[in-house]
This record gives sequence, structure tokens and C-alpha cells, in this order.
Amino acid sequence: MGGASICPARRRRARLGLVALAPLALVLGGCGEALQWYVVSPATSTGRANLLFLLGGIWYTLALSLTAIAISIVVGLLVALPGLAANPVARGFNRVYVECVRAVPILVLILWVYYGLPIVLGVAIGVFWAGVVALALSDSAFEAEIFRAGIQSIERGQIEAADSLGLGYVDRMRFVVLPQAIRRVLPPLGNQLVYMLKMSSLVSIIGMQELTRRANELVTAEYRPLEIYSVLVLEYLVLILVVSAGVRRLERRLARDAD
Repeated sequence: MGGASICPARRRRARLGLVALAPLALVLGGCGEALQWYVVSPATSTGRANLLFLLGGIWYTLALSLTAIAISIVVGLLVALPGLAANPVARGFNRVYVECVRAVPILVLILWVYYGLPIVLGVAIGVFWAGVVALALSDSAFEAEIFRAGIQSIERGQIEAADSLGLGYVDRMRFVVLPQAIRRVLPPLGNQLVYMLKMSSLVSIIGMQELTRRANELVTAEYRPLEIYSVLVLEYLVLILVVSAGVRRLERRLARDAD
């Protein structure tokens, strides 16, 4: 029964992917001879070189996104915990942090971290770490709200049972609350990873050699924006579909372990 239910789901996802690609295919097909696919065609030496140049940005995109999401999860959890405290000062810190960080557009934050933070701290910062800091800082506010909601969803009886066993705050969170909360917040955390992969394209504005920056540089050299940006769309589409499938697989595995 399990295999029979999974196969239709896979077929539905495949059909949705084809539907999503249909508008792009119609637009590109309608352009006729105006398109010059040789610039990204694997059949020509120029196209192969250009494709390798574009694909080389995937590693920078992944490294940037994964590093930023890892930091933002840790920071978000640390920010979420004061929001659950009885102390009004701690709750106030949580609320001020979340509201202030969420209010700043991520592109503005990237520019400020890259150009302003070195002046404030008096240290040089490269484009990679400037992008990581900006993305992680921006996303940490959303992660804090995700963790706060996940922790609050744990039944009160679980916490009372931990207290009856004599567990302190740290052990209660470590052994009782967080393992259950993480399973519940995994889907939104996966969504945030997809969001991070897409928002990493904004770091191209400060010169990070990720997918979008490389596409922009190739457009400047080849003067064929439609063909090159079409490849860029496909790169992001495949990358995000693969990541989404991995997140769903992890969700199913955690659900089986919980059972």
C-alpha cells in the first residue's frame, strides 16, 4: 500500500513540474530564430565553456546558503528562548529583535553589512562572509518565530512530566522539548532553506560569484540575456526541487522514527 500511495504522488509532482515549465517553453518557442542557443549549447565549445562557467556558481550558492541557514537556526533558537521566559525584559528583547530585523529589507542589509560593518568594526570582510552574515541575520528573526511556535506547541503535560523527574531547564529542553519541537518545525525549516537558496541571489550585488552573478557576467560578455537567464531559471528550478525532495524525505524518515 505504501508504494502504491507514493507512486501517484511522484507522478503528480512530475506533472506539476511539466506544468511549471510549460510557460517557459511557450515563451522560448515563440521567439523562433531570435534565440541564439549556441552560447549555452553543449554541442559547441563556446556553449560548453559558458555552461561550465554558469554551473560553477552552484557550489558558491550552496556554500553560502547552507552556512547562513546553519547560523540562522542557532541564532534563531537562542533568540526564541527568551521569548518564552516569564521575565518581561527577556520577552521584550525577543520582540524587539524580531521586529527590527524583519523590518529591514534583505538587500539593504547585505549592502550595510558589506559596506558599513567594516567601518563600524574596523575589520575587512569578504563578500562570502558579508553575504553569510546578512542572510543569517535576516533569517534568524523568522527562525526565532518558527522555534517559538514549535516549542509552544509541546503539550504542557510533557513539561510537567519532565519537572516531576527533576530535570532542570537545560535537560528539559534538551531531552524532552526540543526533540519533539524540531520534528514539528522541520517543514517550515525546510521552507526557510528554499527561501535562503533563492535569496542568496541578492548577494550577487556585492560581487559574490554565485549563480546569478555568473549569469550577469556572462550576459555582459555574450549579450544574450534570454538564453543565459533561461539556463539560470533551470538551474534554480532543479536545485530547489532537489532540496525540497531531500527535505520531504527527511520528514518521512523522522515520522517513521517517531512511530
